[in-house]
Amino acid sequence: MSSSTTVLITGVAGYLGSIVSDHFLKAGHRVIGVDNLSFGSAALNHLCEQPAFEFVREDARNEQAMAPLVKKADVIIPLAAVVGMPACQRDPLLATSLNLDAVRMINRLRSPGQLIVYPNTNSGYGIKSGNSFCTEDTPLEPISVYGTTKCQAEIELLNSKNTITLRLATVFGMSPRMRIDLLVNHFVYTAVTDGYMVIFEKDFKRNFVHVRDVADCMLHCVANASKMIGRPYNVGLDTANLSKEELAMKVKEFVPNFYVHFSEVGTDPDKRNYIVSNQRLREAGFEARRSLETGIPELIKGYKMFGRSPLKNV
Repeated sequence: MSSSTTVLITGVAGYLGSIVSDHFLKAGHRVIGVDNLSFGSAALNHLCEQPAFEFVREDARNEQAMAPLVKKADVIIPLAAVVGMPACQRDPLLATSLNLDAVRMINRLRSPGQLIVYPNTNSGYGIKSGNSFCTEDTPLEPISVYGTTKCQAEIELLNSKNTITLRLATVFGMSPRMRIDLLVNHFVYTAVTDGYMVIFEKDFKRNFVHVRDVADCMLHCVANASKMIGRPYNVGLDTANLSKEELAMKVKEFVPNFYVHFSEVGTDPDKRNYIVSNQRLREAGFEARRSLETGIPELIKGYKMFGRSPLKNV
């Protein structure tokens, strides 16, 4: 892949897309960003002065609009998606059409010479013991509409030429299109704003990764595509395979007055419980480097900028 390529990013105004596009532009690439702006346009304001950034307001499922854009691209990164278990459960038809059907369409429209870097979720590993590491050879057993649609799209892409798939750990960190439903982001937000939290099933484990490490990983994939194509890669921090209890205690190190109650009554509807090995990606030359110890203070700083809630007097 040449040093300057044209990268088509759908969902460019999202939590991940707004960061990924910025990283690719700073690396000297041209970016065509597609988004229907369902969450507004503010996340892209910082990119407007970039001559190499082109924005198209469009639905990523619109084949008539997407076909000519796909032809312009050297690399395609389909980020447009309904993300997370609750959102997909609320509208499974939308989730299927965007998470799976739109990806199938792009895969059909592109030529074999165009690279796809596809972000799957490591939630596809589903309910495991939380004691043994999931590798890329571990069977995918998604337990939600979100996990199922993302894993089905990954399988189809890996059965096609010139694809790299990334099984992302739970992402954290500040973004122009902020999300506070992600686990680390949520724990820190609750610590800063409410000061207390009740946690169910405290021993369930997850892996975590900073949003900017994800963007850097995608840059690495494009630069090293010839050595990486045709395989899935777990993307996470080896130092951040933590239970919910361990994560809460980590947050408490930075917010000492954070009161956490671990409830023995009640359950978490999200039953995922796994730890992940990122060895394959490390062997491919990339390792996530932004730790929770740097990410949590980043989030605290960001949340302090939010100011007072319009629905609260404090």
